[in-house]
Amino acid sequence: MNWKTRLTAVFSACALALLVTINLHGQVGKSLGVVDANTAPEADLLKMPHMTAAVVKGLIAGRNYNSIVDLNKHLLGAGLTQAQAMEFYAHAFIHVNLNTGTREEILLIPNAGNRMAREFAEYRPWKTFAQFDKEIGKYVGQEATDKLKQYVFIPVNLNTAPDDDILSIPGAGRRMVREFKEYRPWTSKQQFDKEISKYVGQKETDRLWRFVTIN
Repeated sequence: MNWKTRLTAVFSACALALLVTINLHGQVGKSLGVVDANTAPEADLLKMPHMTAAVVKGLIAGRNYNSIVDLNKHLLGAGLTQAQAMEFYAHAFIHVNLNTGTREEILLIPNAGNRMAREFAEYRPWKTFAQFDKEIGKYVGQEATDKLKQYVFIPVNLNTAPDDDILSIPGAGRRMVREFKEYRPWTSKQQFDKEISKYVGQKETDRLWRFVTIN
């Protein structure tokens, strides 16, 4: 292979890699009834298993939870048993990042267990939910895979994500679609904190940051 042929091959490979990078984006798994515990209204939480007025008020006062592990510690401290907390998680949860979620987080996903803790980690990095359907579906079938997707997310690429992926973030809405796109290209968390916090405050900005990435 002469130098011109080698150079062409290198440029082609780089172009393909760039195309793949540009088209990669994430999303939050489609809910089949599970809501985000950081954004669920008080009235909805009160209808869920083992949620008394006192427990719900304490839960809301403790927002925003950085992980389901943090929420779990709060609920156990509020007097729920682990079994009762797991019943609650069938209705409300703090989503787990498929690419960084710990074993402790994954084990709090209803019906995940040790097997999914192993499989979720094995196939990292997760890039799309089509990949998730393929790899997890072969173990538990599509129906069970869809139920697991409710509890996880693949970080949304701030610079390339389409509207639907941004809207999949709990509590984002059309306003965040507009703001996320307005400030492209995003280059740092500091920029994100500065621009988004002036609309929703730092606490909500921190919550939104969990769901995004900058490539």
